[in-house]
Amino acid sequence: MDIGVFGATGVIGSRVVTEALQRGHRVTAFTRDAARIPAERGPATWAVADWLNADSIAAAIAGLDVVVSAVNAGHGIPDTIANAGNFVAGAQAMVAALNQQPRVRLIAVGGAGSLEVAPGVQLLDTGDDFTRTLTEVLDVPAEYAEVVRALRDALNVYRLSNRNWTYLSPSSGRINPGTRTGRFRIGGDQLLVGDADISAEDMAVALLDEVEHPRFIQRRFTVGY
Repeated sequence: MDIGVFGATGVIGSRVVTEALQRGHRVTAFTRDAARIPAERGPATWAVADWLNADSIAAAIAGLDVVVSAVNAGHGIPDTIANAGNFVAGAQAMVAALNQQPRVRLIAVGGAGSLEVAPGVQLLDTGDDFTRTLTEVLDVPAEYAEVVRALRDALNVYRLSNRNWTYLSPSSGRINPGTRTGRFRIGGDQLLVGDADISAEDMAVALLDEVEHPRFIQRRFTVGY
């Protein structure tokens, strides 16, 4: 398939590029900043596109089968918090672009905060427990809740659209480079409680599995150990 990846220089996006290429797909890697295109480009095609601009996205994804959005709103925690609203703006731009390119399927990578920890209760809405998760478990400022809320709002943008979308939430707070095991659990809207944070490599495996064998059209799914 022809797959485009926004956020291709990031921790998850770069692993998605690698996994897709290893599976024999044709990959176009997108970045907003031409300076971030690696000197050694490998077999991927690199291009500049703005994930906050619908026309830029629409032009970039023309002719693709699937587009993956694995973008971050900034470099470093303070920058990401300051730009949290870009997650919603980016989702709105992506939906507008998909309206222009309706045959393209989207898989967007989001956060764990909107997963349910009890029927009808999302992790984000557990009050002090959620704050402790941010500050003590994830070691980020309490203000990072703004990012988590924005990622939930982005999911709702997709849910209100009629486009061909899928949203992937990890069931862990940290996604770091690690080992590709190919062994993990898949769920829906409920948090999967495990003993370890899933690796970026296994996130990419789960995402490409969904690309090749769609199970969650117009739905969110989660992955965890």
